[in-house]
Amino acid sequence: MVNATPDSFSDSGDRSTAGSIGKVLDHLANGASIIEVGGESNVTNRPAVSAEEEKSRILPVVEAAVENGAVVSIDTYKAEVADAALGAGAAIVNDISGSGSDEMLSVCSRHGAGMVVMHTEVPPKSQKWDEDLYPDGVTTRQIEFFADRLAALAEAGIAPDQVVLDPGPDFGKTPRQTVESLIGLPRLIERFDRPVMLAVSRKDFVGALTHRRPSGRAAGTLGAISVGLDLGGTILRVHDVPGTVDFLRVREALLGQVEVPADLRIADEIRREPVAEAPESG
Repeated sequence: MVNATPDSFSDSGDRSTAGSIGKVLDHLANGASIIEVGGESNVTNRPAVSAEEEKSRILPVVEAAVENGAVVSIDTYKAEVADAALGAGAAIVNDISGSGSDEMLSVCSRHGAGMVVMHTEVPPKSQKWDEDLYPDGVTTRQIEFFADRLAALAEAGIAPDQVVLDPGPDFGKTPRQTVESLIGLPRLIERFDRPVMLAVSRKDFVGALTHRRPSGRAAGTLGAISVGLDLGGTILRVHDVPGTVDFLRVREALLGQVEVPADLRIADEIRREPVAEAPESG
């Protein structure tokens, strides 16, 4: 993911247009399959930005990503922004509002776009922690939610094979409810037979479990990804592309999913850390 925003709570570094484009190129070089560009943070202590401002942030980044051969997803809940990004070559819309907007569905249908449909019970840029919000369990509610959304998408001309489901970690969920929703992934997959995106990178539930700030949640994120993959998740939305690629490479080898060549050896230059030279005595 590339957060082309000045106030993302989970990412840092150069947020300028040039910095965001540089991050796109780094992600592609490190093995990312999809570049997701966002122009508005979901932090709850900032007002929403206008569609015009959001477009000015994301369009140069989307265009650069497309020019460099990336499949691009746009993270937005505004139909006007999605329309502009799809017109610039994006192929997927990740709508954190839950894809309940008729205007958004019309835009995505007209462009033939893929959609990430995320479960949420709250509007964007708001939070709700209510232990009684899911009296029949989080997964049971998600099944109802996704059944309703997929029916609406189909009516708008968006076929099921254009849809990815996202259980929405942290969105309208306490850490415990988020964990419950991820444990329930097999029920979602059995019911809908759609790919599931694991958007767990640096999320609050990881921070709550580990008592770490976003920059210190890499290990917790990989723990969530590992179990999420075991439970059927297939698409990973991450900040740390090289770290995740390394994790997957080792995991796949140990699971026997890839063959380890018999002649594989470690290169001498990476076998050990370099030894620092002692300062010259004066």
